Amino acid sequence: MDVAARAVEAVIGKLPNVIIKIDEPMKDHTSFKVGGPVRVMFFPGSTDDFIGVCEILEKIDVVPFVMGNGSNILADDGRLDIVVINTSGVNEFELVGGESGDFCEISADSGALLSKVAVFACENELTGFEFAHGIPGSLGGAVVMNAGAYGGEMKDVVVSSTVYGPGAGVYTISGDEHDFSYRHSCFEKSDDVILSSVIRLKKGEKAKIKQKTDEFSLRRRKSQPLDLPSGGSTFKRPKESYAAALIEQAGLKGYSIGDAQVSEKHAGFIVNRGNAEFDDVIAVIEYVQEVVFRQFGIALELEIKVLRGA
Repeated sequence: MDVAARAVEAVIGKLPNVIIKIDEPMKDHTSFKVGGPVRVMFFPGSTDDFIGVCEILEKIDVVPFVMGNGSNILADDGRLDIVVINTSGVNEFELVGGESGDFCEISADSGALLSKVAVFACENELTGFEFAHGIPGSLGGAVVMNAGAYGGEMKDVVVSSTVYGPGAGVYTISGDEHDFSYRHSCFEKSDDVILSSVIRLKKGEKAKIKQKTDEFSLRRRKSQPLDLPSGGSTFKRPKESYAAALIEQAGLKGYSIGDAQVSEKHAGFIVNRGNAEFDDVIAVIEYVQEVVFRQFGIALELEIKVLRGA
C-alpha cells in the first residue's frame, strides 16, 4: 500500500467527517482554472479535523500541500504526486476581544475568505481591513505571503497566529515572529501550517468604512481583468519599478500563447481566455521575464505559486 492509500485509510478510520477525494483536479480549486489531478485531497470541516489530518500525515512522513481558495496557484496539467489539504471548509471567524478600547480583534480560521472577514469587520464598525475585501484569497494564504493591496498588508493587522508544525504540534506565534516583509512571512518556505490568525482593527464609522471598501472595489473593477480566470498579480513588484509598467513598456500587453495571455486590461496579470494549458501559461511567463530582463535588466520574480508534475 502506497503512502497516499495509507493516508486515506488512516483518515477514514479516525476522522469520518473529513471529505476525501481521489484524483481530484486542481483546476476545480484554483482561480486560474488550470491543473491536473492530485493523488488525494482532504477537506476538513473544522480546526480539530484539520489538526487531525496533519497529525496523521506526519506519522506516515507525508508533507501535505495546504491550500485555501487557490487564488495564486498555477498547477501542472499532468498528474500531481502530492497530498493536498483543502481548508475551504475551515472558515469560521468571530470577535475575540478588545470591545472596550479603541481596537477590537477578530479571530479567523485559515480557510476564511478575506472578503467575508472584511464585510464582518465593516458590520462591526472596524477599520483597517478594507484593503483585503477584493483580494480573492483565504486568510491562511494571505498571511503566508503577506498579501496586500492599496497601501495595506496583512502585517499591518495580524497580531498572532496559531500554527501546526511537524514535531512541534500546535503552537502560537505573535508579532515580529511572523517575520513579515514584502510578500513574505516565516511560513513561506516552512512545512508549518496556519490554523488561524488574530487581526487587530481600529474602531471606526461604518459609513466611512463602507465608502472606502466601495472605492477600492471600483478601482479593482476598472483596472483588473476580474472577468477572466487568473492567479492575480503574476509577478512581485521589483524595487526599481512596477511589473505591470515594465511589461507594458516592453510592448507585451496582449501577448498570448494559446489561451494564456498577458491581460490587455492590466499587464501584471496573465489570464486564461478559455482553455489555457499549464505549458502555455509558463511559456508566456518565461517570455515576459526574458524580454523585460533584456530590455531593462530587471528580473521579474513570480508572486504566484507554481506546482509542477513529475
